[in-house]
Amino acid sequence: MLTLSTSMMGKVETIYPTLLWDENNLVLVDTGYPRQLPLLEEAFRKLGKSTKEITSIIITHQDLDHIGSLPDIIKQSNFDIEVLSSPFEQPYIQGDKTLLKLTPEAIKQAEASLPPQLPEQWRSAFLFMLKHPPRANVHRTLQDGEQLPYCGGLTVIPTPGHTPGHISLYHHSSKTLIAGDTMVVTKGQLFGPDAMHTLDLRTAYHSLHQLAQYEIDTVICYHGGKYIGEANRRIAELAREMPL
Repeated sequence: MLTLSTSMMGKVETIYPTLLWDENNLVLVDTGYPRQLPLLEEAFRKLGKSTKEITSIIITHQDLDHIGSLPDIIKQSNFDIEVLSSPFEQPYIQGDKTLLKLTPEAIKQAEASLPPQLPEQWRSAFLFMLKHPPRANVHRTLQDGEQLPYCGGLTVIPTPGHTPGHISLYHHSSKTLIAGDTMVVTKGQLFGPDAMHTLDLRTAYHSLHQLAQYEIDTVICYHGGKYIGEANRRIAELAREMPL
């Protein structure tokens, strides 16, 4: 689990991409916000790795904080990285369709919420990013339940709701669920989908039932980080909290 922290709009925002490797593969799951390549490089160096060694990038879904640094990583590697996502998310990541959460109304609301003391240069850069989000080609789409031979084995789990094509990944050898935005961790405790940022909350809760078949020791949530405990029991509890 990588930890990327940066000051955004007057507060510190921390996200947690995941890095896996074996003798032949260096696989990054999600890429952070735009312009966070230096933070990724620093996190890689702490592990004795380099972002230039990445062989594959798996994108759990289309949101800006997950695809943000994807083009920069690819450009740095001379475009020698395989990018994977679910079929639904592919056209959004590639820029063929507008990101679902970046509607004109959402952009107006974001602009209105900017602190008045924000320098005009930062304001302009932020709005430009929203209107011209990063994009990159997806080389291969992942099927529900597909087994990937990377780093001890990864299973692709469909977990729609946060976005329609959201996926999670189960790492077999460590019994770790890479949950993306399926759930969140707050003060060390595991909670269900974030209602504020989830497009279809009922579907997101229903997706938690998909996880019952896996023996999970650890959950990595993109927001909040790591949860270790009786993960299966806790996820089953959350699944029963499905809203009406």
